[in-house]
Amino acid sequence: MKKVNLKSFLIVLVMAVALGATLLTGCVGAAGTTTSTTTTASTAITQNWTPPAGDGSLTQLPDLADVVALVKPSVVAINTQITAYDIFNRQYTQEGAGSGWIIDPSGIIVTNNHVVEGAKTITVTTDDGVTYQADPSQVYTDSLNDLAIIKIHASNLPYLKTGDSSHMRIGDWVIAIGNALGQGTRATEGIISRKGVELDMSQDQTLYDLLETSAAINAGNSGGPLVNLEGEVIGITSAKIASVGVEGMGYAISINTALPIIQDLVNKGYVVRPYIGVRLYTVDQIAITQLSLSVDTGVLITEITANSPAAQAGLQQYDVVVSIGGQKVTTIAEFTKILYSSAIGQPLEIKYWRGDKEYTTTVTPIENPH
Repeated sequence: MKKVNLKSFLIVLVMAVALGATLLTGCVGAAGTTTSTTTTASTAITQNWTPPAGDGSLTQLPDLADVVALVKPSVVAINTQITAYDIFNRQYTQEGAGSGWIIDPSGIIVTNNHVVEGAKTITVTTDDGVTYQADPSQVYTDSLNDLAIIKIHASNLPYLKTGDSSHMRIGDWVIAIGNALGQGTRATEGIISRKGVELDMSQDQTLYDLLETSAAINAGNSGGPLVNLEGEVIGITSAKIASVGVEGMGYAISINTALPIIQDLVNKGYVVRPYIGVRLYTVDQIAITQLSLSVDTGVLITEITANSPAAQAGLQQYDVVVSIGGQKVTTIAEFTKILYSSAIGQPLEIKYWRGDKEYTTTVTPIENPH
């Protein structure tokens, strides 16, 4: 009997099984019926489509150097000394640096409140290297909107014109100029990234109508101008978000918001605002629990000034305001924004909760004390 090579036989058998499986796969159904493996072709969106092609033309970038040359002579570096205290209550002098810009040839300079707040000495250096010592008694500030005016004794200074921030579009080119890191005036370019931004600086302070820009904003830039390609100031650099992984999120107070405040500071030395005489707290779970409040949103009145418009309107401590001027409010920022946009002497309807009942009253704002 002829011997069969077992190894060769197994190889042939495996190949036959594999070939059979290949031929049979998808051909016989569970009940022995033949099934098809052909994929139905999908219907085309359109048979004649081609990708859109550019025409090869490029829009020429703006000449930023001319804008910087126009603006830079009117930008100043501001250096301050502030008395501070360490953890042992020992006194020491802390130095700070910021920026500003000349708005009038007589030496009126715009900057941020946080640049000069509490300063015992203020040194202003113009672009040509001339140094002035500003009198702290001639510094006029508005902490709520983080703006300040400095007056130096000078004349015939180069000054900047203001533009209209409402005309700025997302994507428009802008230039930020300032005393970045206290190392002298420098310029950075970018675009308007967002408009109408609100930024909470603290529980008692929210900045409104900010312009967000991709132009680099660093410590020392505060108070410097953000300008358009005409060299007009359309914003005042004020803040940035600084954290790991965050880039290109600097903020400027829009000039349309800033100008009325600047004018009040120059003309009166203070800002005129509607005032009703209350201190507020945004309702949260702590307030709800401790005071057994009947509502879970609104603005809690924590203090009322005697004989103020709020007191005359019958409001009391621990009342929870839920609307003012016909607009719902859930935070201090919302309440403040509505109040400050109202007119002095014009009655405002206020809805509030006291205990488990809702009431309505009318309060007439007066000019804020100063």
